[in-house]
Amino acid sequence: MNLCVTTKFIRANLVNSLRRFSTTSEVIEQNDQVFLDDSDDVQAREAEIEKKRNISRLSSAHYNLVNGRRPYETPKSLAHLTLKYNRKVYGKYGSASGVNPSLCWPTKNEIQEKLEYESVAFPYTIKEMIETATQKRKEEKLKIEQREKELAIKYEKLDQWKKELKDKLAKKVAEAQAAKEKKERLVEEVRRHFGFKLDPRDERFQEMLAKREKEQRKLEKQARKEAKDKMLLAKLQQKNAEIQTNK
Repeated sequence: MNLCVTTKFIRANLVNSLRRFSTTSEVIEQNDQVFLDDSDDVQAREAEIEKKRNISRLSSAHYNLVNGRRPYETPKSLAHLTLKYNRKVYGKYGSASGVNPSLCWPTKNEIQEKLEYESVAFPYTIKEMIETATQKRKEEKLKIEQREKELAIKYEKLDQWKKELKDKLAKKVAEAQAAKEKKERLVEEVRRHFGFKLDPRDERFQEMLAKREKEQRKLEKQARKEAKDKMLLAKLQQKNAEIQTNK
């Protein structure tokens, strides 16, 4: 009898304890839920206040850029999903960008492509490039020295060239003056031939002038031929004299 009463008493106490624990847990959960709800409300209120503070009328993306933040929290186009864009964002904003830094490391394919590019773009080793550059500098130095020597030689001949140029110009002036005097002389001869003043544009005057010029050219040609014959004869005589002397 006593054992039965004791068992019932223990069972009743255990049930009451479980009920109290369950009620306490529900109260704690409700309090936690209320606290969380209060936290969400505070965050929402802070966000609303921050939004009202923005009186710049800028878009959210531009506002973030001005304040040094990532412009888009979520991708807005396919370009924002590319590896290049994410690397760029991480390079600019760092860990605040929310990008996984492991994306910044090159992939195996990128490393292979880079190695292939360098093997084509820079096929020579550093030692070979140094040797090539050294040889190029030597060749350039040799060219400069050769050019300086040529300039020095030409500078020594400068006075001689000046004299030759002056003589050439003087010869041209003399030839032009001689041609002018010759023309005037022929015109005067034609006038004396007619015995009266005649317009140089007259047809008779032009015919006689052409005839005189032709005769003059013939005489000059004959004179040049005679001078050439005399020179050739003098050379032959000199050569014969040398032959006789050698005998």
